[in-house]
Amino acid sequence: MNFLARNKADILLLGVAAVWGSSYLATKVLTERGSVFAILSARFLIAAVIMLAVWSLSTNRRLDRRGFLIGVVFGFTQAGILSLETWGVKLTSATNAGLIISMTIVFTPILESLWMKKWLPRAYFIAATVAIVGVLLLVSGNGFHTPNWGDALMLGAAIVRSIHVTALGRLTSGYSYSSVSVTFVQTVVCAVVFTFADVPGVIASYSSFTLMDWLDLFYLAAACTVFAFLVQLWAVRQTSAARVSLLLGTEPIWAVLIGVSLGSDVLGWLGVLGALLIIGGSYRAQAIELEHRSVPVLPLGPG
Repeated sequence: MNFLARNKADILLLGVAAVWGSSYLATKVLTERGSVFAILSARFLIAAVIMLAVWSLSTNRRLDRRGFLIGVVFGFTQAGILSLETWGVKLTSATNAGLIISMTIVFTPILESLWMKKWLPRAYFIAATVAIVGVLLLVSGNGFHTPNWGDALMLGAAIVRSIHVTALGRLTSGYSYSSVSVTFVQTVVCAVVFTFADVPGVIASYSSFTLMDWLDLFYLAAACTVFAFLVQLWAVRQTSAARVSLLLGTEPIWAVLIGVSLGSDVLGWLGVLGALLIIGGSYRAQAIELEHRSVPVLPLGPG
């Protein structure tokens, strides 16, 4: 068995982390071309069409009333998260956005511990504090730029996403459902919400998008949304959930590499230090949480 065959799952998971990391720059470019809701509307309409094809080919399409309601409710919460994220990306740098949203990895286990009344070890909170200090350095005046609303929105998105992930995990615990069907419902809900949130802006932006803009939108829909979802479903059956989580946890590293190399984001020395603390602290916190938890929860990237 050659290297690629032996490590197919790891390579694909790193690919997911890379496309998630690149999504912030792709979104940043698009926010200069059209309205936030138009971008999200187009992305999720395309994703819904692709998910319809995936759903029609799936062998497990069972969707009862409870599963449908879960898809609808969490479709609305996902729409709220993506709105915060996209406005945040519009108002800050792609690199800052990718780093700050990774704080979801830190916040989610804390919320789950509160919910389950089962506290995490002290080492986790040390790692979490390191990551939080990293955020403070990142948004400082000597970092990438002075703190702004974009950074605040990304931090808010990380907190709301943590609540979303925790609630979804708790409310579906012990409930057998079709992940493809529920995700399809969520995708359709997001597409409808974003389209009707700003109909005039959506129409105006659609008519002004260039071919390159539509290719960027297709990339966000196909690679960052559908491809990422399908790889997670497949990979968790090929390797451990802990390994899946840790490989997907490299997303902020890719966000920095892509933001700096392709997006012309500039790193001050405090920004570099902050980025290292965020990546190191959140990654270490995730590793501690996975050791502490019997059934790890997979991280959720953009969309």
